[in-house]
Amino acid sequence: MPVLLALGVALVAGVALLALPPLTLFLRYRAGTARRRARGWVAALNLAAFALSAALFLGGAAIAGFWEPRALPFAGRGLAAGIALGLIGLWLSRFEATPSELHYTPNRWLVLAITLVVTGRILYGFWRGWHTWQAASGQTSWLVAFGVAGSLAAGALVLGYYLSYWAGLWWLFRRHRRRAVPVRR
Repeated sequence: MPVLLALGVALVAGVALLALPPLTLFLRYRAGTARRRARGWVAALNLAAFALSAALFLGGAAIAGFWEPRALPFAGRGLAAGIALGLIGLWLSRFEATPSELHYTPNRWLVLAITLVVTGRILYGFWRGWHTWQAASGQTSWLVAFGVAGSLAAGALVLGYYLSYWAGLWWLFRRHRRRAVPVRR
């Protein structure tokens, strides 16, 4: 009986490992494209968190540069591309302003593209890691062969996107508040 219970738990865990990643990606996409009310404190907090994350990320890329010389340049280019993509994302987002509130809906295609970049890079990392361990050539370091520079570029793209998106949203929220007519109650 305990063997059957262990097999059942292993089977459920295996199915969960296969079923949960696509479900979480779908839920992330759905949440990322929902209409939301702009809140200044949320935008400011996210902006600060992404700015700190970007600084730490670039510091980590600089340290990784000791083993992989392309790490910091790839991370810098990915961050710059992400910032540009975030500005495009702001331009493509739909904003609905009332005298007292500002709502926004991110562009579905851009959210899908960012989600697919992350998903594709994770899948490529697994595939590349498997082939790197299979080849096991001693001519290059595992870090270089694994494709860390490309992973850093993809990660920096996402960081840059959200950094500029939240900065722009915070700026738009502040501009809307300055223009808003005070509501008397």
